[in-house]
Amino acid sequence: MLLIHDPRCAEYGSSMRPEQPARVIRSAARLRSAHPDWTWRIPAATVADETLLLAHTPAHLKRLGQKRDFDADTPYLPNIAEHARQAVAAALEAADSALAGRHAFSLMRPPGHHATSDQAMGFCYLNQIAIAALSARQKGVGRVAIWDFDAHHGNGTEAILHGRDGVLFSSVHQYPGYPGTGTTSFDNCHNWPVAPQTSRRRHMEALRESFDTVVAFKPDLVLMSAGFDAYARDPITEMTLETDDFATLGRWMSESGLKAAAILEGGYSDDLPLLIDAFLTAWEKSAPAE
Repeated sequence: MLLIHDPRCAEYGSSMRPEQPARVIRSAARLRSAHPDWTWRIPAATVADETLLLAHTPAHLKRLGQKRDFDADTPYLPNIAEHARQAVAAALEAADSALAGRHAFSLMRPPGHHATSDQAMGFCYLNQIAIAALSARQKGVGRVAIWDFDAHHGNGTEAILHGRDGVLFSSVHQYPGYPGTGTTSFDNCHNWPVAPQTSRRRHMEALRESFDTVVAFKPDLVLMSAGFDAYARDPITEMTLETDDFATLGRWMSESGLKAAAILEGGYSDDLPLLIDAFLTAWEKSAPAE
């Protein structure tokens, strides 16, 4: 397993917000301790505007540097544009590693799947998974699927990728819940809205249906918006999954044999390191020999 992580992504924000530095600090410490044989790599410091413009508008890139908040959840923070760019660089490297046949996980912040082409929102400033998908397509990858199992709908990813050739978006998420989208499926975008407090069994059935849709697409690359906030004890959602369920998601991906990379999105419980570990450990079981 390749872990793409730069400790400097914990240098912004505070413990007063759900999306806080401890998410990656504690997760990195757990994974380093539990898996000393896994490989760690620091991503590139930044990424060219040309690549960001695959998904975002020039006005949005300019806006990221302006010292005013986007919304209450998505404030201006010193160097936030640079942190967001490095998260994109990590996602691009994870995708490239997956295409080379290696399992890769981007353990970076900020997350990205709520960011639209021209709007930062929901803790997200740049949509790294959409950029990685479009970059892969530009490089000649035939089919790219996004599997988003974060508890919140990846509205930004859907908006950016809607109607794009060779790309599939498949999401399971809480509804009603932030951001209030993802109630229907259309074209290349497939949604499974799940009501708050839905049983684990029904939630896992929806996840299986969404994953089967990804597999049926016959993708050359799968990019996972790996959010862990569907956990029963997450502080900002009302869902019921347990640690073993995230291991099951990793096992499904392992058994599929698909080339895939995962990118950290949400997950705000103190148990986040354990949830990530369960998912990655199950996924890694079929990793090719290095």
